Amino acid sequence: MELNNQSKSKFSLSNIKEKSVGFFNKCVRVWHVLKKPTKEEFWTVAKVSALGILAIGLIGFLISLIMKLTVNR
Repeated sequence: MELNNQSKSKFSLSNIKEKSVGFFNKCVRVWHVLKKPTKEEFWTVAKVSALGILAIGLIGFLISLIMKLTVNR
């Protein structure tokens, strides 16, 4: 019976409201800290992201190629 009461209290309306307000306050704090990136920062992030995507694609392609070559033998 005690376990039942404790599990119900985790999902009470006031607990959900309290967690939602806390999450909202954290989001607002992060929003105030954010700043728009400069053009240079944006292009740096874009280049690094593109290189990462290419690297992951190349690794996937090489694994696929190795698997095809070893399975067909």
